[in-house]
Amino acid sequence: MIPDVLVIGGGNAALCAALMAREAGASVLMLEAAPRQWRGGNSGHTRNLRCMHDAPQDVLTDAYPEEEYWQDLLKVTGGQTNEALARLAIRASGNCRDWMCRHGVHFQPSLSGTLHLSRTNAFFMGGGKALVNAYYRSAERLGVAIRYDAAVDRIEIKRGRFVAAWVGAERITAKACVVAAGGFESNREWLRVAWGQNERGEWPADNFLIRGTRYNRGVLLKELLQAGADAIGDATQAHMVAIDARAPLYDGGICTRIDCVSLGVVVNRDGQRFYDEGEDFWPKRYAIWGRLVAQQAGQLAYAIIDAKAAGRFMPPVFPGVRADSLTELARKLGLKVDRFMRTLNDYNAACQIGHFDHTVLDDCRTSGLTPAKTHWARTIDTAPFFAYALKPGVTFTYLGLKTDASSAVHFDGKPSENLFVAGEMMAGNVLGKGYTAGVGMAIGTAFGRIAGTQAAQAAR
Repeated sequence: MIPDVLVIGGGNAALCAALMAREAGASVLMLEAAPRQWRGGNSGHTRNLRCMHDAPQDVLTDAYPEEEYWQDLLKVTGGQTNEALARLAIRASGNCRDWMCRHGVHFQPSLSGTLHLSRTNAFFMGGGKALVNAYYRSAERLGVAIRYDAAVDRIEIKRGRFVAAWVGAERITAKACVVAAGGFESNREWLRVAWGQNERGEWPADNFLIRGTRYNRGVLLKELLQAGADAIGDATQAHMVAIDARAPLYDGGICTRIDCVSLGVVVNRDGQRFYDEGEDFWPKRYAIWGRLVAQQAGQLAYAIIDAKAAGRFMPPVFPGVRADSLTELARKLGLKVDRFMRTLNDYNAACQIGHFDHTVLDDCRTSGLTPAKTHWARTIDTAPFFAYALKPGVTFTYLGLKTDASSAVHFDGKPSENLFVAGEMMAGNVLGKGYTAGVGMAIGTAFGRIAGTQAAQAAR
C-alpha cells in the first residue's frame, strides 16, 4: 500500500513530522538510515530546547520574550538569517511543549553548572535519547510504520514534485514526502572538499571530529541539490564546537565539550592566544570555538585554567592534564615553555581587578592586551593548573535546502507541491552562521511539525 506521507530521517524533526502527519489522518512510513539501536540521529545527543516565554513556566524561570530571543539569534548569526522564518521558529518554541508532553516528553529544571540557562532553555528529562524514545513509542502507538537500516540512496523528482525514493533496489512511492535526513557532517570527504587546503598546506577537515551520528552523510541533500532544489547556506558553516581532542571520531556527544574556556585562556600550538575567551555568555559563544580552533595550526588548541576555576563548569568526561606549575604544564603539553610563559605572563599582567561573577557580564577584563579578554579575566596563578587539548567537533552543517513558512522545498524559486523539508536539512535558512544553545531543537521541532501538517494536506 502506498503511504500518504513518506518521512525520510529518524531524528527530532522527522519524528515531529511523522507524528503531525499521522495526527492529521495521513498514513505514514518513516525511513531511518541507522539501525534501531542508533536511531534518532543527532537528537539523541541533545539536552534542551530554547523556548520563548513571557512569564515563568514550569521549568523555565522569569521571561524570555520574542524580541530578546530574536536579538540573541541575530547577534550569533551576524544577520545571516531569514527573519521571518527565524521568528516563526521562535514563536513556535513558545507553544510546542504541551504537544511534546502529550507524546511522552518530560522536562526538568536546568542542573547546576548548566550556565544560567534556566531562563531560556527547557531541559529534557533523560536528555535527547529519552525524547527520541518517547517520540518513537508514540509514533508506533499511532500506527506510523518505521523501517530501520533504510538509507535512501536516490530520490526521483519530476517538475519539482516528489515521485519516489530508492532504498537500494527498492522503489518507494508516496503522495507526499518530508525530507529530514540531516546534514553532511559525517561525510568526511565532502567536508574535506568544502574546507579545502589552508595556507599551511593542511587539510583542516582531516582533523575534525564528529560530535553526533555517523549516518548523516548528506546523500539525500546532494541528490536534491543535483535535482535542482534551491540551496541555502555555506558548505563550511556549521555548528562546530571545541571539544576534547581525545573524543571519539563519532558520537562523542555533549560530554566531550570543554566548558572552561570563558574561565581561563586558550592558546594554540605556538603558545599564543587568538581570541577573546570572555566575549559573551558561554551558551551564546561556545559554538564559535570549533571554527576558531579549525583555523589554528594542526586544528589544535589548549584551554588553560587554574585552581580558582576548578568546579565552576560542567566537567568533561576526561580529566585535564594537571601540573603544579605553568612551566610544568607547558612541558606536559609539548609547548615551547618560553612562548607559553610569555603569553601567560602578559595575560596575568593585563588582568584588571574587578568583581568576578560568572553569572553576569562582569568587570573583570584585561587592559592593553591583544586579543583582549573582556569578561571573567582573572590571573592564572593558583596551583594546580589544568589544560584540555581541543579539536573542532562538528555537530551539524548549515548548507541545506531553501524553504519558506510552509517548509516546502523550492525549485527555481517555486515551492514544491508535495516535497517538504525540516531539521538540519533546512536549518541554514535560520542559521547562516553561529549558534546559541537549544536553537537547533527549536528549528527542528517547529519546521518538523509544519512539514508533517503540510505533507498530510498535500497528500489529501
